[in-house]
Amino acid sequence: MSVHRSTPKMHAEEVPVGAALVRSLIAAQFPHWSHLDLEPIPSTGTDNAIYRLGGAMGVRLPRIHWAVPQIDKEWTWLARLEPCLPVAVPVPLAKGKPGSGYPYPWLVYPWLEGDDLQHGPVVADLSELARAIATFVRALRETGPDDGPAAGRRGGLLAPHSDVTRRAIEALDGRIDVDRALAVWGAAVAADPWGGPPVWVHGDLLGGNILVRNGHLSGVIDWSAAGLGDPACDAMLAWSLPPNARAAFRSALGVDDATWARARGWTVEQAALFIPYYADTIPEGVAIAERRLAVAIGDGDGDGDGDGTETIG
Repeated sequence: MSVHRSTPKMHAEEVPVGAALVRSLIAAQFPHWSHLDLEPIPSTGTDNAIYRLGGAMGVRLPRIHWAVPQIDKEWTWLARLEPCLPVAVPVPLAKGKPGSGYPYPWLVYPWLEGDDLQHGPVVADLSELARAIATFVRALRETGPDDGPAAGRRGGLLAPHSDVTRRAIEALDGRIDVDRALAVWGAAVAADPWGGPPVWVHGDLLGGNILVRNGHLSGVIDWSAAGLGDPACDAMLAWSLPPNARAAFRSALGVDDATWARARGWTVEQAALFIPYYADTIPEGVAIAERRLAVAIGDGDGDGDGDGTETIG
């Protein structure tokens, strides 16, 4: 997994997670790993602190209370999902307990090599990569088990989030075409809901969670929003891709117009809420979200092709 910019405090109720604390937790609970080097990994992720442990492992610790359920979810389900998937996922190796003043459970997992799509080298054939990601999404949908947890909010209905999303869009007046964004969101809410049984989704399939090696898909990380739900949310990546790759992604996914509309709506929702909340703490991520939003509300053929704006994120 790639290394990039520093990560400041982002939440008012955030728990500080420094190297000394992580060393103390490892020494107390996994002393056989206490001799290994520990390196903080800056990240545009918002919920967890990440450390590299030795050359082959990572440590993932929630920074905020709402991230705590992610630990048991990944501990329980990734080992069951991994054999059914065509790329690597970070199946946890060990689960730590609260200690040394730190209040939450935490995970040790294998370090997956690769650069995330948002920060890594330019990929020569994004259409080929988009088709590979679509193959992963389809495999995930078809895995079962059908007793999994509910996905995060983007695995559900859009309508319950309509008011807060409309307010977030309107607050961006002067920065985006508000009327166009509201129209895209309204069309998404009005689209036919998913009519099939809930399927497994990743729930946060954006560029920062997709690993690439030598131009090829190599892994998918951050399964905190995964679970059973509407597959529309896993099409959100489309509006991070240039038009040709977006078209290849949609074709390989095989989604209908209603699912595509809901996916586009979730793209608008994610960006509209992300931009103001992280404006001062993750300016790089905000800039990417702004470009993604511009594509999603573009004046193209209804697929959000816009004016050709391209971004990965």
